[in-house]
Amino acid sequence: MRSVIWVSFTLAFTYLNFWPTPIEPKRWDSPKNAGYIGAFRQNSSLEELTFLDISGTHGPEGLALGNDGMIYASSKQGWILKHNPRTGGIDRWLTTGGRPLGIAVDQESNLLVADAFLGLLSISPNQTITILANRVNGSPIKYANDVDIAPDGKIYFSDASTKFGALEFGGTYEASLLDIMEHGGHGRILVYDQKAKSTTILIDELNFANGVAVEDRGRFILIAETGSYRIIKHWLQGDRKGQREILVKNLPGFPDNIVRGQNGRYWVGLVAPRSFMIDALSQFPWVREIIQRLPSIFRPTIERYSHVFAIDEFGNIVSSLQDPNGSYQGVTGALEFNGWLYVSSLFEDRLGRRDL
Repeated sequence: MRSVIWVSFTLAFTYLNFWPTPIEPKRWDSPKNAGYIGAFRQNSSLEELTFLDISGTHGPEGLALGNDGMIYASSKQGWILKHNPRTGGIDRWLTTGGRPLGIAVDQESNLLVADAFLGLLSISPNQTITILANRVNGSPIKYANDVDIAPDGKIYFSDASTKFGALEFGGTYEASLLDIMEHGGHGRILVYDQKAKSTTILIDELNFANGVAVEDRGRFILIAETGSYRIIKHWLQGDRKGQREILVKNLPGFPDNIVRGQNGRYWVGLVAPRSFMIDALSQFPWVREIIQRLPSIFRPTIERYSHVFAIDEFGNIVSSLQDPNGSYQGVTGALEFNGWLYVSSLFEDRLGRRDL
């Protein structure tokens, strides 16, 4: 009996400490989670959502307002959906054949798509799909995440992780969990120059690069660094060109998309509250590696809590809409249009909206 116990213990010890895992966790100092206080104090404003059917799809992750007055949404099944705010209808417009996430519209009414499986795409009004970028400096773009366009025509988009590609690791959600668990600085912000037809790296070594939003005059870009719970401001013009600052830090959740709103607002979705396990083990990479070897039920996962907030260009919180019950799960962002706030989601089979 003792020999059986000894062998079992030896096998378990060997497995938990030496079995290969895809992650190589890095030590980092997680900021203490202040929780829902101050500008983020709990409220139930997001319980007032009404819902729109999204044509048998789910995961309306990204939203964009078209020059035709239509609202476009991406979905997990690869469909780009078109919503008519006047009639309330939503139709399947086309499929990219990949996993479209963040979307934006350029001056020629082309839909720009950060497709996690395919790279940066441009879709013309007649539905012609063109791959603008799927590599940079010889490196594949494995997880295109969000996109926006500057007044000068340059396209800024995030590559969430150069190590944990969305297609390679079983999907966007699965790959994001691995990247956040490792905290290895694999994210980057890329720039596509339409005139030169070239892609360059603007910023790298980010912990899961996510939402991007360019200021309407092109002075700066805002970036959501999901794995570090913060919003970064990077200057594109002026005396501070090339400099960056932490605009909002120590958020109570994981920031996702950033979308320009009205009157200088930028809407940010918090896809889930912070994970106590990830914070507590930030300085214990070997423990995170052991946890990764355990069944998935023992690993960090998304908790239900609906939250979207707005900031100004100085990082002031000007609005915070929440639903502690998480009735609309996995909020990724929001689009402000014509008195309505349309709310996107990583998981839901409907599109939420709130009368502002």
